[in-house]
Amino acid sequence: MLPTPLDTLRRVFGFQSFRPLQEEIVNRLISGQDAFVLMPTGGGKSLCYQLPALQRKGLGIVVSPLISLMKDQVDALRTNGVRAAYYNSSLAQKEARQVLADLHAGRLDLLYIAPERLLSPGFLERLQGIDIALLAIDEAHCISQWGHDFRPEYTQLGSLRKSFPGTPLVALTATADDQTRQDILARLDLTRDDCFITSFDRPNIRYTVLEKHQPARQLMNFLGNRGNEAGIVYALSRKRVEEVAGRLCDAGLSAAPYHAGLSDSERQRVQDLFLRDDLQIVVATVAFGMGIDKSNVRFVVHYDLPKNIESYYQETGRAGRDGLPAEALLLFGYGDIALCRGLIEKGNNEQQNRIELHKLNAMAGFAEAQICRRRVLLGYFGESTTEACGNCDICLQPPETYDATEDARKALSCVYRVGQRFGAGHVIDVLRGARNDRIVRLGHDRLSTYGIGADVSRDAWGSLLRQLVHHGYLHLDVGNYSILRLTEKARPLLRGEEALWLAKPRIKVRTAKKASPRSAAGWSYDQGLFEALRALRKRLAERDQVPPFVVFSDATLAEMAARRPRDEEGLLSVNGVGQRKLESYGEDFLALLIDY
Repeated sequence: MLPTPLDTLRRVFGFQSFRPLQEEIVNRLISGQDAFVLMPTGGGKSLCYQLPALQRKGLGIVVSPLISLMKDQVDALRTNGVRAAYYNSSLAQKEARQVLADLHAGRLDLLYIAPERLLSPGFLERLQGIDIALLAIDEAHCISQWGHDFRPEYTQLGSLRKSFPGTPLVALTATADDQTRQDILARLDLTRDDCFITSFDRPNIRYTVLEKHQPARQLMNFLGNRGNEAGIVYALSRKRVEEVAGRLCDAGLSAAPYHAGLSDSERQRVQDLFLRDDLQIVVATVAFGMGIDKSNVRFVVHYDLPKNIESYYQETGRAGRDGLPAEALLLFGYGDIALCRGLIEKGNNEQQNRIELHKLNAMAGFAEAQICRRRVLLGYFGESTTEACGNCDICLQPPETYDATEDARKALSCVYRVGQRFGAGHVIDVLRGARNDRIVRLGHDRLSTYGIGADVSRDAWGSLLRQLVHHGYLHLDVGNYSILRLTEKARPLLRGEEALWLAKPRIKVRTAKKASPRSAAGWSYDQGLFEALRALRKRLAERDQVPPFVVFSDATLAEMAARRPRDEEGLLSVNGVGQRKLESYGEDFLALLIDY
């Protein structure tokens, strides 16, 4: 008699129960039906295809976009006793031949492969005589032109239907707005009945947005109370990545840069050090992190504005995958919008540029918002909530306000006087009375608004203009060099018929009570025992040449430290301890728990 999916979940993966929608998706695929799965990072997407692949006869094929993603997942599966492999360009000839031999001999449960390799005529021919249990397309947003990481090679995956008729297909992603979802469904010939969408909310992540003001100092202040916690700092350019990493190293922190300009071997070295907990902070471009399964990342910092909310959501989602408290800090400056726009406009596809500019505008709107961050974030993905989250900077410390009426009138009047044909930088120069060639050449030094705001700092004017855009008094034309134009709403304010109160700029992280990992995990435990378990995990991981989180997650160690099991049965009841891990690591962990 075959084990039930719940039996397999407990025996192989060590989890005592399913998460929301997992069981329904698993049973649907086992029965031979298709599914489209939209779950947040850390929500349990992988189990949705791994488990049915073990329950069904044959091989589960997983289409994955990145080599690092394949390696991490295969390492974790093998540690749980699953016969998994990946087939990609990182394999030496001998290793590749062994994978193909295992494939044809029926010695694999799951095979991870890149789309272009899978769709090559030779490989499709190989698979014709093999039982295929299911087809899983991971990071499915790559299929859609509306997706934030569109990849042309993914668009051909719809042809798998013809190559494997009757084989269940599941597409999975953590980030997709409504347009992206519809595109994925159409390209893969899926229907709305195939859709399973869980909440996008990651309540364990605290979101904070600060206006950029000496960002290097802001970053150091944030890192000041992080101890040895692992984290990622994202920046837009390679040069910025190198600069920030250098500053952190000079300050005595364990940090390294990661970007596409580095050699493959150096990028692999940095990634391996980070995964093994031998490197605290990776400073990276967006080249880093997609599919990285490291579960104990405690913070993500965006030194520059991401180009869209999907990227921001996915990148911040790399923190706190274990469900324990994590923090996401975004530093936002007005110049970031122009920088992002410049990067987007280098693209050759006019329609794609328009889509990306639309998404950039939405990202700026999130950064400028003065209401609960989580409400804005969830609202973008079509998930509405009327309640404040209580775990973002706006909820924890509501913004201070001031009477901005007079300064707002000056700013709006200046936008009008320069002909509503210039961006924020030029408007601020005129308000502050800057003396440069452009202003003199245009005659803007003779305007009535020239120099009327010289007593207000550049940063303060930038904050005020952003808020005037956010509140609807100005329109920011992102597609036309980010010029500012007055809206109808500005008229009564300019006429003196109404007053305006705005939020004071946030440029410092004010100390908020730091969430305790113990309270979020739901366990009260001895911190010393937890650290001793972490040290043991590190030694065993080095022995087995796998990242520590592959042995056990921090959440599993926290539960061990709280419950202190004394025998194998007790250890098996801890979430994350399956039969194979009990055999591999049980004796060592039980000895520590008993002797401590």
